[in-house]
Amino acid sequence: MILEANGLRRLVDAHVAYDAAASEAYDEVLFDVVARVEDAKSLGKADIGALLFWKRLRADTPWVMALNRTPDTVVRRATGAMYVAANNDADDTVVAAGEARSALSDLPGFSSGDALASALILAAAPERMAVFDRRAVAALKGLGVRTTASRGQYRRYMQIVEDIRTQLAAQNITWLARDVDKALFMLGG
Repeated sequence: MILEANGLRRLVDAHVAYDAAASEAYDEVLFDVVARVEDAKSLGKADIGALLFWKRLRADTPWVMALNRTPDTVVRRATGAMYVAANNDADDTVVAAGEARSALSDLPGFSSGDALASALILAAAPERMAVFDRRAVAALKGLGVRTTASRGQYRRYMQIVEDIRTQLAAQNITWLARDVDKALFMLGG
């Protein structure tokens, strides 16, 4: 068991709060990128830029300049491999998440840190994956779940998300991984 009953209740309440607070307009950028990825089976630099905007991350960094200097064909090759890994039904979700994250690691800005990488992975497999960020870490800590910031962090996070989904399912609550990350986002704010 990853969470006690009180922790699960807090998550459910946070999810309700997210739905009440978030406007549909906020996720329009994500939905636009998801639609393009569904057609292209990869992400280009413009898609990554849109997700950078959606995540409210800084774009005035050296890695953004390095990514801008990388040909879009190289970016699409890496993100195409990520797309295939994230959607590989032969692998369970946790393994697929780890493989998808690894596929991005050679791109500038994606050798470490999982916030933006997880947004790309979510865009590639929105029914299966979740976003990881500092707010998720803060929420998990507040729920008594320890995370570690070392290589393989996104895979470990997705294991926690899947464990939470299993616990919720035992209470007849069916959530996508994205629902878990929305609740964590609210709790970690």
